[in-house]
Amino acid sequence: MSSAERASLTYAFDAYCAWCYGFGPTLRAFAEDNAQRIRLGVVSAGLYTGARALPVSAYPHLSAERRNVTRLTGVAFGMGYDRALSQGTVVLDSTAAAAGLAALRDQPGVSELDAAEAVQRAWFVDGRSLCDPEVYRDIADELGLDADAVTTAYGAPAGRAKAHADFRALRRLRVLSYPTLLLDTAHGADQMGGAASTAASLTAALDQRLTATVPQAPFHDLPLRGEPS
Repeated sequence: MSSAERASLTYAFDAYCAWCYGFGPTLRAFAEDNAQRIRLGVVSAGLYTGARALPVSAYPHLSAERRNVTRLTGVAFGMGYDRALSQGTVVLDSTAAAAGLAALRDQPGVSELDAAEAVQRAWFVDGRSLCDPEVYRDIADELGLDADAVTTAYGAPAGRAKAHADFRALRRLRVLSYPTLLLDTAHGADQMGGAASTAASLTAALDQRLTATVPQAPFHDLPLRGEPS
């Protein structure tokens, strides 16, 4: 199947969303199983913005959420993340994280899913602040990208503008919980699944929808929550 014929999907996620981290292996398996017939774009949500951009200590529920995500999805969190929760000083700022993802996402040849996974590992495994430009330099090196270009883009005003454009795009689509996977169709965005989905159920949903919908270009241009959809 040619690139032009592939179905376009939008993955709505937040880098600080533990449920999105738990959904990661399922999405990876689905993406690999359907690599020849889908294009997957990643769009950031704004779970922790404005008055909600606070230190980890302001969110004591995160420890229990960590346990629930592991219990339901089997993903492992790193010692760095446990240490960050214990210390409580890292500020959760989804705008900075979204700007970092945008800086990575805009590099030639990058896999948006690879970039999103790397950003989440920096937080949920290593416990690194996603406000730190060195995080994106290290990810760029890991992914074989131009590290100077990535860190320059992250620090530029356009990076924050792209982050806010992502937030607005998901609000227009009325996506209110994360993770959410959307099939982009001629009639709008059709939700296919979320954190409770399996790779097989996502593939079955794609099969069903492709018999009745015609894919179109992905969307890149309400209270939010990170939990199973």
